[in-house]
Amino acid sequence: MTSFLDPLIAFVSAHAWLGYLTLFLAALLEAVPVVGSVIPGSTIILALSALVPGGELQLPWVLLAAAAGALLGDGSAYWIGHRRQREILSTWPLTNYPRVVAESENFFNRFGTWAVFFARFVPPIRAFVPVTAGALGMAPARFYAVNIPAILAWAPAHVLPGVLAVTALHDYAGLHHHQHVGKHIWMLTVVGVAVTASVGMWIYRRRRNGAAAVAKPGE
Repeated sequence: MTSFLDPLIAFVSAHAWLGYLTLFLAALLEAVPVVGSVIPGSTIILALSALVPGGELQLPWVLLAAAAGALLGDGSAYWIGHRRQREILSTWPLTNYPRVVAESENFFNRFGTWAVFFARFVPPIRAFVPVTAGALGMAPARFYAVNIPAILAWAPAHVLPGVLAVTALHDYAGLHHHQHVGKHIWMLTVVGVAVTASVGMWIYRRRRNGAAAVAKPGE
């Protein structure tokens, strides 16, 4: 794995703009309905944040790229929902995810305006709440009044853990930036946790769907 990570780190160091573009696209696509439920945007952002302490990427630009992508993604989804209203919730491809759409609508009805804030931190609902907010008639000013602060909190929450973890490994564990060991540890940890969480969620959903099918009358 380190034989793959070292060339990646060197490439990003030589082409930093591609690193920022990747962060922007990861945040953007993660906010797109349906697409956001399969794109590991948070994992990408958390992993690439390891490149800040060594200087391969600059913290202000990392935060800006992540926030800009999230803002554009959430805003685009909201305006699609706002324009199409409830019709969008019963249109392909959302019709392929009735359970998540229902959860998003229930989430919105339960928390109201604050659902837009909380959903930014809750995948995969994060990819469905903005379009749901638009479809249910949430006013634009009200949406952005909550969405923008949520993104300003979400971006540092996804970037700073990697920055602080890698910095601590170098400053207190005696690892050197130029050897990339701290970056390797953080990136592999992030990917490992993401894979474990995805498999766990998949097993949980299969069991829950199986239990629901058994519980249906007449089956």
